[in-house]
Amino acid sequence: MRRDLSLGKMSNYKRATFEEEEGTDVPADGAISPDSVEVGFRKGGIQFFGPLGRRTQLEVVLAGLLLASLLALFGCAVTLGVRYNRDPSRSLCLTEACVTVASKIVESLDRTVDPCQDFYQYACGGWIRKNPLPDGRSRWSTFNSIWDQNQAVLKHLLENGTFNSSSEAEKKAQFYYLSCLNEQRIEELGAQPLVDLIAKTGGWNITETWDKDNFMDVLKTVSGPYRAQPFFTVGVSVDPKNSNSNVIQVDQSGLFLPSRDYYLNKTNEKVLKAYLDYMVELGLLLGGDKNSTQNQMQQILDFETALANITVPQDERRDEEKIYHKITIAELQTLAPAVEWLDYLSSVLSPLELNDTEPVVVYAKEYLQQVSELINKTDRNLLNNYMIWNLVQKGASSLDQRFENAQDKLLESLYGTKKSCTPRWQTCIGNTDDTLGFALGALFVNATFDKHSKEIAEGMINEIRTAFQDALDHLNWMDDQTRKAAKEKADDIYDMIGYPDFILDPKELDDVYDGYDVSEDNFFQNMLNFYNFSARVMADQLRKPPNKDQWSMTPPTVNAYYMPTKNGIVFPAGILQAPFYARDHPKALNFGGIGVVMGHELTHAFDDQGREYDKTGNLRPWWQNSSVDAFKNRTECMVDQYTQYTINGEHINGKQTLGENIADNGGLKAAYHAYRSWVKTNGEEKSLPAVNLTNDQLFFVGFAQVWCSVRTPESAHEGLMTDPHSPPKYRVIGTLSNSPDFSQHFNCPLGSPMNSGHRCEVW
Repeated sequence: MRRDLSLGKMSNYKRATFEEEEGTDVPADGAISPDSVEVGFRKGGIQFFGPLGRRTQLEVVLAGLLLASLLALFGCAVTLGVRYNRDPSRSLCLTEACVTVASKIVESLDRTVDPCQDFYQYACGGWIRKNPLPDGRSRWSTFNSIWDQNQAVLKHLLENGTFNSSSEAEKKAQFYYLSCLNEQRIEELGAQPLVDLIAKTGGWNITETWDKDNFMDVLKTVSGPYRAQPFFTVGVSVDPKNSNSNVIQVDQSGLFLPSRDYYLNKTNEKVLKAYLDYMVELGLLLGGDKNSTQNQMQQILDFETALANITVPQDERRDEEKIYHKITIAELQTLAPAVEWLDYLSSVLSPLELNDTEPVVVYAKEYLQQVSELINKTDRNLLNNYMIWNLVQKGASSLDQRFENAQDKLLESLYGTKKSCTPRWQTCIGNTDDTLGFALGALFVNATFDKHSKEIAEGMINEIRTAFQDALDHLNWMDDQTRKAAKEKADDIYDMIGYPDFILDPKELDDVYDGYDVSEDNFFQNMLNFYNFSARVMADQLRKPPNKDQWSMTPPTVNAYYMPTKNGIVFPAGILQAPFYARDHPKALNFGGIGVVMGHELTHAFDDQGREYDKTGNLRPWWQNSSVDAFKNRTECMVDQYTQYTINGEHINGKQTLGENIADNGGLKAAYHAYRSWVKTNGEEKSLPAVNLTNDQLFFVGFAQVWCSVRTPESAHEGLMTDPHSPPKYRVIGTLSNSPDFSQHFNCPLGSPMNSGHRCEVW
């Protein structure tokens, strides 16, 4: 999916725009134009006085009186015309939509702040004051607010007593949701479903005596039909170097906490303690002995810490050309001999038949080598405990309230909040979206989505694409050959808007979920069935060509994304609504909202990772070396810029966030230039009332207010550790301080924080 000024000068700028708007509103031959009045007067005067010498005295007197009367009348007309022409209400948009959105914008502003000093505080200070964190939330933003609205729509649809769908998939979505809501049944079952699953998998030394040598059997079971990911993750996806085929992919995995830093950085000891307490509590709930469980869980935590030590940090994995290694299963066996790979992969991808020449793309070569060594030197008892712990994590969230309470304590330590404050129905909508999101999406789209939005969004994307391509002509650091190829790539980016077409065809939708059994009264079993089902679907993909129209986000999602192997951008229906987009909002807001999102995703095709893929979605070098070097120099500027920013005294990781920062900056520029092109073609829009902003300024304020948010310190820390996006505040400040258009329209003096004079620009 996922970014000051002199107020006196602002008003002068507004007046200049105000006059231009008036000019565009008046027809060239309009009687109320002062210019046309003046011209008409001169012509009339010449014609009137020409034959003066041939008139009698009385005629002259009468003519004089008539002239005086006409002049007086004309003077009144001119005065009225000028006054009418200067009436501010004529250039204001006073529709209900304009008045409503203007009110929201004004409420969100903090006019006590100089926008050239801190534009985020200027744009969002009012919003932050009026939006304390809701109970149970670690963060609150525009995105959360819209997702809440979308969830409420889905709740109404799923709980509707007259629910009568012709689609089996939609019925499954309702059954799944109702099984999650059925807390009475979940409480009756207690821990038993997971206890039974552990026994079926071969037992767990924490809850019973375990003395077996079944490492491969347990590994195949937990990571096959139950989709846990101990040690490493296995999937089937598009081959980055051959985008017309799918391939088995293996990567590093196996940590429960969000980042390796939580295990290795001493400042996170509070979280580690909460995690150990959580592990022990779950062990006890499943029947473990207190002392034995404490000791064995500590060993599992120590093992995870050893895994964290060999896990490669995300900011060192951004160069996909470097981390991509295609090898055979036989070569993988030599690289990491602790696992019997042919046996393992044949089981995980059953019923496919594999042999040791099957290609596998490995993204963490050194890690797999080291994890194999770690497995070989670790006690089998501990390895089994660790693998079953991975299974327990997957199952615990579907059990009774005791498990929820245990998780709440860990979440409070990690994110500074308690999940239990979230209503059960919201948790269940989220779970249903994760599981049957396209069936849920069909209900959502049929109930809420304006089909015309698709055409309008399509048009906006093309305008932004054109603006981006035009900007390529002005890049002095890019050679002509690379520029030509970049334009072709931008031209070939295809977009998917709102929803994939198959969801509105009940038969096609049903086919997608065919084979997934859902009951109305067993939430835990529904979850297990889904893991089994998704494992079969994954295996089924390997021998098929990639589906270009396959989405990895569901229609109600409030987000968007770029797919490098498909060179495509996706904008789900969930984000195509206010404040990102509304048909009756000013274009300045639509371009500053969804327009910047579109520009952001399009620019991802040319960020430090996306640029390595060509126009057909293949990972290959298609740039000239001189342009690669120039690009890297410019991205270094951005790495340094964002690394200087801090949240609660903690620095942003400029390398980890580089791709998103490039996309934020390029997206804003492309969207603004597309907006200016629209104005050039269609004329200036009417202004919003009461905001006291020009439409250009409104574009930048609209962009910034998309990112208004509040967050707990714990959640902010977690974001800095794991999120490839910069924190919202710096998605605004970092991007706008690099924009000469922003500085111009807000008259930011050189040397002010928002116009330092040192700008980073890639695209």
